[in-house]
Amino acid sequence: MKARALSRRDLFKLGTAGAAVLTHAEAQAAGKKAGPVCEEGGCCITPSGDFYNVERGNPLPYKLPIEKQREIGMVRETWRLEVIADAASNAKIERPMLRSDGTALTFERLMEIAKTKAVSYLKVITCNNLADPLGHGLWEGVPLRDVLWECGPVENLRHVWYHGHHNEDPKQIFKCYLPMNRVFEDPPGELPVMLCYKLNGEFLTGERGGPVRMIVPEAYGFKSVKWLQRIGFTNAHQSDDTYANGNNDINSWLKTFARFGDLPNKLSVKDELTLHGNAQVGISGLRQVQYWLRNVNEPLPANDPLFTRAPWQEAQIVPFDGSGIAGFKGAPLHPVQFDSATRLPRQWPLRHTLCRWTTKLAKLAPGKYELRCRTIDENGHAQPMPRPFPKSGKNNIQKALLEVVA
Repeated sequence: MKARALSRRDLFKLGTAGAAVLTHAEAQAAGKKAGPVCEEGGCCITPSGDFYNVERGNPLPYKLPIEKQREIGMVRETWRLEVIADAASNAKIERPMLRSDGTALTFERLMEIAKTKAVSYLKVITCNNLADPLGHGLWEGVPLRDVLWECGPVENLRHVWYHGHHNEDPKQIFKCYLPMNRVFEDPPGELPVMLCYKLNGEFLTGERGGPVRMIVPEAYGFKSVKWLQRIGFTNAHQSDDTYANGNNDINSWLKTFARFGDLPNKLSVKDELTLHGNAQVGISGLRQVQYWLRNVNEPLPANDPLFTRAPWQEAQIVPFDGSGIAGFKGAPLHPVQFDSATRLPRQWPLRHTLCRWTTKLAKLAPGKYELRCRTIDENGHAQPMPRPFPKSGKNNIQKALLEVVA
Protein backbone atom coordinates (compact mmCIF):
# COMPACT_ATOMS: atom_id res chain seq x y z
CA MET A 1 0.00 0.00 0.00
CA LYS A 2 1.39 3.37 -0.98
CA ALA A 3 1.98 5.85 1.81
CA ARG A 4 0.32 9.23 2.04
CA ALA A 5 2.81 11.97 1.33
CA LEU A 6 3.99 14.53 3.85
CA SER A 7 4.25 17.91 2.17
CA ARG A 8 6.98 20.47 2.67
CA ARG A 9 4.25 22.72 4.03
CA ASP A 10 3.77 20.15 6.83
CA LEU A 11 7.52 20.18 7.47
CA PHE A 12 7.60 23.98 7.60
CA LYS A 13 4.82 23.92 10.18
CA LEU A 14 6.81 21.50 12.29
CA GLY A 15 9.92 23.64 12.02
CA THR A 16 8.48 27.11 12.47
CA ALA A 17 6.22 26.07 15.32
CA GLY A 18 9.15 24.62 17.20
CA ALA A 19 7.47 21.22 17.43
CA ALA A 20 9.43 17.99 17.36
CA VAL A 21 9.43 16.28 13.97
CA LEU A 22 7.78 12.92 13.52
CA THR A 23 9.45 9.94 15.12
CA HIS A 24 9.05 6.51 13.55
CA ALA A 25 6.22 5.61 15.92
CA GLU A 26 4.51 8.99 15.52
CA ALA A 27 4.66 8.73 11.75
CA GLN A 28 3.04 5.29 11.83
CA ALA A 29 0.38 6.49 14.25
CA ALA A 30 -0.45 9.37 11.93
CA GLY A 31 -0.88 6.99 9.01
CA LYS A 32 2.35 8.16 7.39
CA LYS A 33 5.03 5.69 6.40
CA ALA A 34 8.29 6.52 8.17
CA GLY A 35 10.40 5.39 5.24
CA PRO A 36 10.99 2.21 3.24
CA VAL A 37 12.83 -0.54 5.08
CA CYS A 38 15.22 -2.69 3.06
CA GLU A 39 14.66 -6.32 4.08
CA GLU A 40 16.90 -8.15 1.60
CA GLY A 41 19.88 -7.68 -0.69
CA GLY A 42 23.06 -5.82 0.11
CA CYS A 43 22.54 -2.56 -1.75
CA CYS A 44 18.94 -1.81 -0.75
CA ILE A 45 17.48 -0.69 -4.09
CA THR A 46 14.06 0.91 -3.50
CA PRO A 47 11.58 0.48 -6.37
CA SER A 48 10.52 3.85 -7.74
CA GLY A 49 6.94 3.48 -6.56
CA ASP A 50 8.00 2.56 -3.01
CA PHE A 51 9.83 5.80 -2.22
CA TYR A 52 8.21 7.83 0.53
CA ASN A 53 7.11 11.19 -0.87
CA VAL A 54 7.92 14.62 0.48
CA GLU A 55 6.33 16.97 -2.03
CA ARG A 56 5.52 20.59 -2.69
CA GLY A 57 2.91 21.98 -5.04
CA ASN A 58 -0.84 22.55 -5.09
CA PRO A 59 -1.88 20.95 -7.33
CA LEU A 60 0.98 18.50 -7.71
CA PRO A 61 2.12 19.02 -11.31
CA TYR A 62 2.35 15.33 -12.22
CA LYS A 63 -1.32 14.86 -11.25
CA LEU A 64 -2.57 17.53 -13.66
CA PRO A 65 -4.45 16.48 -16.83
CA ILE A 66 -2.06 15.27 -19.51
CA GLU A 67 -2.87 18.24 -21.74
CA LYS A 68 -1.76 20.60 -18.97
CA GLN A 69 1.33 18.50 -18.30
CA ARG A 70 2.33 18.88 -21.93
CA GLU A 71 1.76 22.61 -21.75
CA ILE A 72 3.98 23.11 -18.69
CA GLY A 73 6.73 20.69 -19.76
CA MET A 74 5.96 17.79 -17.45
CA VAL A 75 6.52 15.24 -20.22
CA ARG A 76 9.82 14.58 -21.95
CA GLU A 77 8.66 15.76 -25.38
CA THR A 78 7.80 19.27 -24.14
CA TRP A 79 10.24 19.67 -21.25
CA ARG A 80 12.41 22.80 -21.43
CA LEU A 81 15.14 24.02 -19.06
CA GLU A 82 16.02 27.71 -19.02
CA VAL A 83 19.50 28.82 -17.90
CA ILE A 84 19.86 32.55 -17.30
CA ALA A 85 22.04 35.16 -15.69
CA ASP A 86 20.29 36.42 -12.57
CA ALA A 87 18.87 39.85 -13.35
CA ALA A 88 19.37 40.84 -9.71
CA SER A 89 23.16 40.51 -9.97
CA ASN A 90 25.96 41.26 -12.43
CA ALA A 91 26.66 37.63 -13.32
CA LYS A 92 27.70 37.29 -16.95
CA ILE A 93 27.13 34.40 -19.33
CA GLU A 94 27.44 34.49 -23.12
CA ARG A 95 24.68 32.14 -24.25
CA PRO A 96 21.61 31.97 -22.01
CA MET A 97 19.11 29.20 -22.74
CA LEU A 98 15.65 30.73 -23.12
CA ARG A 99 12.17 29.52 -24.01
CA SER A 100 11.41 32.85 -25.66
CA ASP A 101 13.95 32.39 -28.46
CA GLY A 102 13.90 28.60 -28.68
CA THR A 103 17.33 28.08 -27.08
CA ALA A 104 16.11 26.43 -23.86
CA LEU A 105 17.53 22.96 -23.25
CA THR A 106 15.28 20.21 -24.58
CA PHE A 107 15.16 16.61 -23.44
CA GLU A 108 16.37 15.58 -26.89
CA ARG A 109 19.46 17.80 -26.51
CA LEU A 110 20.06 16.44 -22.98
CA MET A 111 20.07 12.92 -24.43
CA GLU A 112 22.63 14.01 -27.03
CA ILE A 113 24.92 15.23 -24.25
CA ALA A 114 24.26 12.01 -22.33
CA LYS A 115 25.75 9.90 -25.14
CA THR A 116 29.23 10.93 -23.99
CA LYS A 117 28.68 12.44 -20.52
CA ALA A 118 26.10 10.26 -18.74
CA VAL A 119 26.93 8.96 -15.25
CA SER A 120 25.04 6.92 -12.67
CA TYR A 121 25.53 6.38 -8.97
CA LEU A 122 23.83 5.03 -5.89
CA LYS A 123 22.34 7.63 -3.59
CA VAL A 124 19.95 7.65 -0.65
CA ILE A 125 17.29 10.36 -0.51
CA THR A 126 16.58 11.59 3.03
CA CYS A 127 14.61 14.55 4.36
CA ASN A 128 16.60 16.38 7.01
CA ASN A 129 13.46 16.70 9.17
CA LEU A 130 12.42 13.03 9.13
CA ALA A 131 14.03 10.19 11.05
CA ASP A 132 14.17 7.63 8.22
CA PRO A 133 15.42 7.62 4.62
CA LEU A 134 12.84 8.09 1.88
CA GLY A 135 14.43 5.64 -0.55
CA HIS A 136 17.65 4.54 -2.21
CA GLY A 137 18.39 3.89 -5.85
CA LEU A 138 20.68 4.12 -8.85
CA TRP A 139 20.28 7.58 -10.37
CA GLU A 140 21.42 8.43 -13.89
CA GLY A 141 21.98 11.78 -15.52
CA VAL A 142 24.41 14.32 -16.95
CA PRO A 143 26.74 16.32 -14.69
CA LEU A 144 25.25 19.78 -14.32
CA ARG A 145 28.50 21.46 -15.31
CA ASP A 146 28.43 19.85 -18.77
CA VAL A 147 25.20 21.70 -19.52
CA LEU A 148 26.22 24.96 -17.86
CA TRP A 149 29.45 25.16 -19.87
CA GLU A 150 27.30 25.38 -23.00
CA CYS A 151 26.00 28.72 -21.69
CA GLY A 152 29.45 30.32 -21.76
CA PRO A 153 29.85 31.42 -18.13
CA VAL A 154 32.23 34.38 -17.93
CA GLU A 155 32.51 36.27 -14.63
CA ASN A 156 30.88 37.45 -11.40
CA LEU A 157 29.73 33.91 -10.63
CA ARG A 158 29.41 32.73 -7.02
CA HIS A 159 26.30 30.55 -6.93
CA VAL A 160 23.77 28.86 -9.14
CA TRP A 161 20.16 28.75 -8.03
CA TYR A 162 17.45 26.49 -9.45
CA HIS A 163 13.79 25.65 -9.06
CA GLY A 164 11.12 23.41 -10.50
CA HIS A 165 7.58 23.91 -11.74
CA HIS A 166 5.49 25.96 -9.32
CA ASN A 167 2.05 26.34 -10.94
CA GLU A 168 2.82 29.91 -12.04
CA ASP A 169 2.45 30.89 -8.37
CA PRO A 170 5.50 32.71 -6.92
CA LYS A 171 4.49 31.57 -3.42
CA GLN A 172 5.00 27.95 -4.49
CA ILE A 173 8.56 28.36 -5.80
CA PHE A 174 11.01 26.05 -4.07
CA LYS A 175 14.49 27.44 -4.80
CA CYS A 176 17.89 26.03 -3.87
CA TYR A 177 21.44 27.34 -4.24
CA LEU A 178 24.77 25.62 -4.81
CA PRO A 179 28.23 27.22 -4.66
CA MET A 180 29.80 27.59 -8.08
CA ASN A 181 32.85 25.57 -7.05
CA ARG A 182 30.66 22.57 -6.06
CA VAL A 183 28.96 22.59 -9.46
CA PHE A 184 32.07 22.88 -11.64
CA GLU A 185 34.63 20.87 -9.66
CA ASP A 186 34.21 17.68 -7.64
CA PRO A 187 36.43 17.27 -4.56
CA PRO A 188 38.58 14.10 -4.68
CA GLY A 189 36.42 11.05 -4.17
CA GLU A 190 33.19 13.00 -4.64
CA LEU A 191 30.38 12.50 -7.15
CA PRO A 192 29.06 15.20 -9.51
CA VAL A 193 25.86 17.17 -9.12
CA MET A 194 23.66 15.91 -11.94
CA LEU A 195 20.66 16.70 -14.07
CA CYS A 196 18.91 13.38 -13.47
CA TYR A 197 16.50 11.67 -15.88
CA LYS A 198 16.56 8.00 -14.77
CA LEU A 199 16.08 6.00 -11.57
CA ASN A 200 16.89 2.28 -11.46
CA GLY A 201 17.27 2.14 -15.23
CA GLU A 202 13.89 3.72 -16.03
CA PHE A 203 13.03 7.28 -17.01
CA LEU A 204 11.81 9.29 -14.03
CA THR A 205 8.09 9.36 -13.37
CA GLY A 206 6.46 12.62 -12.42
CA GLU A 207 6.14 11.31 -8.88
CA ARG A 208 9.92 10.89 -8.70
CA GLY A 209 10.58 14.38 -10.12
CA GLY A 210 10.59 13.76 -13.86
CA PRO A 211 11.14 14.53 -16.59
CA VAL A 212 14.35 15.96 -15.06
CA ARG A 213 15.36 16.73 -11.49
CA MET A 214 18.52 17.79 -9.70
CA ILE A 215 20.52 15.24 -7.70
CA VAL A 216 23.12 16.53 -5.21
CA PRO A 217 24.92 13.41 -3.92
CA GLU A 218 26.10 14.54 -0.48
CA ALA A 219 23.05 16.65 0.38
CA TYR A 220 19.65 16.05 1.95
CA GLY A 221 16.67 15.67 -0.34
CA PHE A 222 15.59 19.30 -0.47
CA LYS A 223 18.64 20.14 -2.61
CA SER A 224 17.59 17.53 -5.20
CA VAL A 225 14.73 19.62 -6.57
CA LYS A 226 12.06 17.90 -8.66
CA TRP A 227 10.45 19.01 -11.96
CA LEU A 228 13.42 21.20 -12.81
CA GLN A 229 12.64 24.18 -15.06
CA ARG A 230 15.09 27.04 -14.47
CA ILE A 231 18.69 27.61 -13.38
CA GLY A 232 20.27 30.98 -12.72
CA PHE A 233 23.88 32.11 -12.45
CA THR A 234 24.25 34.73 -9.72
CA ASN A 235 26.93 36.82 -8.06
CA ALA A 236 25.02 36.78 -4.78
CA HIS A 237 27.45 35.91 -1.99
CA GLN A 238 24.78 34.34 0.22
CA SER A 239 22.43 31.47 -0.45
CA ASP A 240 18.72 32.23 -0.25
CA ASP A 241 17.22 28.75 -0.28
CA THR A 242 13.48 28.51 0.31
CA TYR A 243 14.18 25.85 2.93
CA ALA A 244 16.09 28.37 5.04
CA ASN A 245 12.72 29.92 5.92
CA GLY A 246 11.95 26.85 8.03
CA ASN A 247 15.07 27.37 10.17
CA ASN A 248 16.87 24.58 8.33
CA ASP A 249 20.62 24.20 7.84
CA ILE A 250 20.74 24.53 4.06
CA ASN A 251 24.36 23.38 3.78
CA SER A 252 24.20 20.22 5.88
CA TRP A 253 25.83 17.06 4.53
CA LEU A 254 24.22 13.65 4.95
CA LYS A 255 24.80 12.20 8.41
CA THR A 256 25.63 8.59 9.25
CA PHE A 257 23.05 6.73 11.37
CA ALA A 258 21.39 3.34 11.96
CA ARG A 259 17.72 2.44 12.10
CA PHE A 260 15.91 -0.76 13.06
CA GLY A 261 13.82 -2.69 10.58
CA ASP A 262 10.52 -4.22 11.61
CA LEU A 263 10.86 -5.94 15.01
CA PRO A 264 8.35 -7.75 17.21
CA ASN A 265 7.34 -6.02 20.42
CA LYS A 266 6.78 -9.38 22.17
CA LEU A 267 8.28 -12.86 21.84
CA SER A 268 8.61 -16.10 23.77
CA VAL A 269 11.67 -17.23 25.70
CA LYS A 270 11.80 -20.09 23.19
CA ASP A 271 12.24 -17.73 20.26
CA GLU A 272 15.45 -16.47 18.77
CA LEU A 273 15.51 -12.88 17.58
CA THR A 274 17.42 -11.52 14.62
CA LEU A 275 17.93 -7.79 14.83
CA HIS A 276 18.19 -6.06 11.50
CA GLY A 277 17.90 -2.66 9.96
CA ASN A 278 19.36 -0.09 7.62
CA ALA A 279 22.24 2.32 7.97
CA GLN A 280 22.57 5.57 6.10
CA VAL A 281 26.18 6.18 5.15
CA GLY A 282 26.81 9.90 5.32
CA ILE A 283 29.69 12.10 4.30
CA SER A 284 31.94 10.60 7.01
CA GLY A 285 31.42 6.98 5.94
CA LEU A 286 30.56 3.95 8.06
CA ARG A 287 32.91 1.72 10.06
CA GLN A 288 30.52 -0.20 12.34
CA VAL A 289 26.90 -0.68 13.30
CA GLN A 290 26.31 -1.45 16.98
CA TYR A 291 23.38 -2.46 19.16
CA TRP A 292 22.66 -2.38 22.88
CA LEU A 293 20.15 -4.59 24.70
CA ARG A 294 19.17 -3.35 28.15
CA ASN A 295 16.82 -4.84 30.71
CA VAL A 296 14.63 -1.94 31.82
CA ASN A 297 15.37 -2.78 35.46
CA GLU A 298 19.06 -2.06 34.95
CA PRO A 299 20.19 1.54 35.55
CA LEU A 300 21.15 3.74 32.62
CA PRO A 301 24.73 5.04 32.52
CA ALA A 302 24.89 8.10 34.79
CA ASN A 303 25.50 11.52 33.24
CA ASP A 304 25.86 9.99 29.80
CA PRO A 305 23.01 11.24 27.56
CA LEU A 306 24.62 9.88 24.39
CA PHE A 307 25.27 6.46 26.00
CA THR A 308 28.98 6.55 25.22
CA ARG A 309 29.73 4.19 28.14
CA ALA A 310 26.96 1.69 27.40
CA PRO A 311 27.96 -1.93 26.61
CA TRP A 312 27.45 -1.68 22.84
CA GLN A 313 27.89 -4.84 20.75
CA GLU A 314 28.91 -5.03 17.10
CA ALA A 315 26.40 -6.04 14.43
CA GLN A 316 27.27 -7.27 10.95
CA ILE A 317 27.07 -5.02 7.90
CA VAL A 318 25.56 -7.09 5.09
CA PRO A 319 28.01 -7.41 2.16
CA PHE A 320 27.21 -5.85 -1.19
CA ASP A 321 24.78 -7.94 -3.23
CA GLY A 322 25.22 -7.28 -6.94
CA SER A 323 21.77 -8.66 -7.76
CA GLY A 324 20.39 -5.28 -6.76
CA ILE A 325 21.88 -3.61 -9.81
CA ALA A 326 22.21 -6.68 -12.05
CA GLY A 327 19.40 -5.44 -14.29
CA PHE A 328 21.18 -2.17 -15.02
CA LYS A 329 24.03 -3.58 -17.13
CA GLY A 330 24.07 -0.58 -19.43
CA ALA A 331 24.19 1.97 -16.61
CA PRO A 332 27.30 4.22 -16.80
CA LEU A 333 28.45 3.52 -13.23
CA HIS A 334 30.59 6.35 -11.86
CA PRO A 335 34.22 5.30 -11.21
CA VAL A 336 34.23 7.00 -7.81
CA GLN A 337 31.81 4.31 -6.63
CA PHE A 338 32.44 1.36 -8.95
CA ASP A 339 35.45 -0.32 -10.53
CA SER A 340 34.96 -0.04 -14.29
CA ALA A 341 36.29 -3.56 -15.00
CA THR A 342 34.43 -5.56 -12.35
CA ARG A 343 31.46 -3.18 -11.88
CA LEU A 344 31.78 -3.87 -8.16
CA PRO A 345 31.92 -1.15 -5.46
CA ARG A 346 35.40 0.11 -4.67
CA GLN A 347 34.43 -0.37 -1.01
CA TRP A 348 31.30 -1.24 0.89
CA PRO A 349 29.39 0.49 2.18
CA LEU A 350 29.67 3.55 -0.06
CA ARG A 351 29.18 7.09 1.18
CA HIS A 352 25.79 8.69 0.45
CA THR A 353 24.09 5.29 0.24
CA LEU A 354 21.98 2.88 2.28
CA CYS A 355 23.12 -0.55 3.50
CA ARG A 356 21.72 -3.36 5.65
CA TRP A 357 22.91 -4.66 9.00
CA THR A 358 21.92 -7.69 11.06
CA THR A 359 22.76 -9.70 14.18
CA LYS A 360 21.24 -12.68 16.01
CA LEU A 361 20.57 -12.46 19.75
CA ALA A 362 20.82 -15.31 22.20
CA LYS A 363 17.58 -16.47 23.76
CA LEU A 364 16.46 -13.98 26.41
CA ALA A 365 15.08 -14.42 29.90
CA PRO A 366 11.55 -13.18 30.58
CA GLY A 367 11.37 -9.43 31.10
CA LYS A 368 11.09 -6.08 29.40
CA TYR A 369 13.98 -4.74 27.35
CA GLU A 370 15.12 -1.69 25.46
CA LEU A 371 17.00 -2.06 22.18
CA ARG A 372 19.14 0.70 20.72
CA CYS A 373 21.29 0.92 17.59
CA ARG A 374 23.95 3.34 16.44
CA THR A 375 26.78 3.77 13.93
CA ILE A 376 30.49 4.46 14.19
CA ASP A 377 31.71 6.53 11.24
CA GLU A 378 35.10 6.29 9.52
CA ASN A 379 36.44 9.03 11.80
CA GLY A 380 35.53 7.00 14.90
CA HIS A 381 32.57 9.21 15.86
CA ALA A 382 29.65 7.40 17.47
CA GLN A 383 26.16 8.48 16.44
CA PRO A 384 24.77 11.10 16.96
CA MET A 385 28.16 12.80 16.87
CA PRO A 386 29.86 14.72 15.35
CA ARG A 387 26.82 16.85 14.38
CA PRO A 388 23.95 16.14 16.80
CA PHE A 389 22.23 19.45 16.04
CA PRO A 390 18.56 19.70 15.02
CA LYS A 391 17.39 21.05 11.65
CA SER A 392 20.49 19.66 9.92
CA GLY A 393 19.47 16.02 9.65
CA LYS A 394 17.89 13.63 12.13
CA ASN A 395 20.38 11.14 13.59
CA ASN A 396 19.16 10.49 17.13
CA ILE A 397 19.86 7.06 18.60
CA GLN A 398 16.77 4.94 17.98
CA LYS A 399 15.11 2.94 20.78
CA ALA A 400 12.78 -0.03 20.43
CA LEU A 401 10.88 -1.87 23.19
CA LEU A 402 10.70 -5.63 23.57
CA GLU A 403 8.88 -7.89 26.02
CA VAL A 404 9.95 -11.52 26.46
CA VAL A 405 7.33 -13.82 27.97
CA ALA A 406 7.61 -17.32 29.40
